[in-house]
Amino acid sequence: MQKYDLIVIGSGPAGQRAAIQGAKLGKRVALIEKREAVGGACISTGTIPSKTMREAVIHLSGYSYQGLYGMNYRVKDKITVADLSFRVQHVIKTETDIIHAQLSRNGIDVITGAASFLNAHQLHVESSRSQSDYEAEFIVIAVGTRPAETATVPLNNRTIVNSDHIFSLLEIPKTLLVVGGGVIGVEYASMFAALGVRVILIEKQPRLLGFADTEIVEALSYHLRDNRVTMRLNEEVQSVEEAEDGTVIANLESRKKISGDALLYAVGRQGNTDGLKLEAAGLEADSRGRIAVDADYRTHQPNIFAVGDVIGFPQLASVSMEQGRIAVGNAFGLELQTNPANYPYGIYTIPEISFVGKTEEQLTDEDVPYEVGVAYYREIARGQIRGDTTGRLKLIFHRETRELLGVHIIGEGASELVHIGQAVLTLNGKVDYFVNTVFNYPTLAECYKAAAFNGLNKLTKLTGRLGSTVV
Repeated sequence: MQKYDLIVIGSGPAGQRAAIQGAKLGKRVALIEKREAVGGACISTGTIPSKTMREAVIHLSGYSYQGLYGMNYRVKDKITVADLSFRVQHVIKTETDIIHAQLSRNGIDVITGAASFLNAHQLHVESSRSQSDYEAEFIVIAVGTRPAETATVPLNNRTIVNSDHIFSLLEIPKTLLVVGGGVIGVEYASMFAALGVRVILIEKQPRLLGFADTEIVEALSYHLRDNRVTMRLNEEVQSVEEAEDGTVIANLESRKKISGDALLYAVGRQGNTDGLKLEAAGLEADSRGRIAVDADYRTHQPNIFAVGDVIGFPQLASVSMEQGRIAVGNAFGLELQTNPANYPYGIYTIPEISFVGKTEEQLTDEDVPYEVGVAYYREIARGQIRGDTTGRLKLIFHRETRELLGVHIIGEGASELVHIGQAVLTLNGKVDYFVNTVFNYPTLAECYKAAAFNGLNKLTKLTGRLGSTVV
């Protein structure tokens, strides 16, 4: 039986960072991956394919320049599933090669096969070619998740698919039903809408993206409707069937019937813990396959940690990476610094959304006095140059101390732009920083200065006092 200091199960973002952190500490590390290729769902079916598809959609549809050249502007008239898949497969191969190189460079042993626990320190790994047992002082579970399935939606991987099999669609449909108004459902709904597909989005909650700022979500909803997306909120799917002519029919609890050429089911994720035999290690998962951990990402077994999507919200690749790094640091007694309260969120809709810090709703519930400053892309030269006049940047700051409390952005480049606000937020900076800082011109970063002026001018009107930085 081979022995290691650390064994990581799963090679997605969380697993990669956990393994590399262990190697950086001089430990002997093994990484177990059941697929032939490393990278987990993030590389093969999740983050990388969906975000690459988004870029292909924006480019081929000419979406970013339709405001300048007209709604009929296209780079390619007849876009096919193959056109989208071509760019995706190229990026997947490149990213897989990069991950292999990183793991090899750090001296990490990559073991291919499905892992299961023998006890809290030992694992059995079985592949189509061999089976072996391994032992480690510490074990990190980073097996990720897969799309949840239900008997009411019989997937056929042709016209009824989940997000893992989006490229199994026979063709770009004229009408697409999307079941689920969470991150995945809304991202794909906006992509297909940009391609000119008539999208019908079905969500059982009264609004989309319940964890995001209401004003930003309302702006996104407006743009989706403007792109001919029909939103059926407060509606739940009772059953799905295929008609004789090949169309898909969704029967709703409200007795409505909605038909389309294809259906994407994007409701929830299920942890990949089924075959781990957690009970042998004294562990268990909940009904959705998630593993409970403490603040250090330690499970009920002191030597076993769990990180990434398998532990639940927020299920972001960026956060999963940090969780993997921190967990291994905690395992080997290394105090690593991180600040979960200031983790940024990126939602790659069209237009994209990104935010960090508190929302207005949270601050209202906490009885915190705040003010808001907003800047619009259409009033910033760079927004006009890029042809993006739909975006906006919103700053939330304390009305008395002027400390920055939150940054919320919708518009192209939002997921990059948010990191300026994240830095100021992490350093407990004030909104005055943006007023007193010179930004390159023309850039979207100028939105920070415009939003700061907007917010501070509101304070001037409220207090009757002109601050030295307010114009």
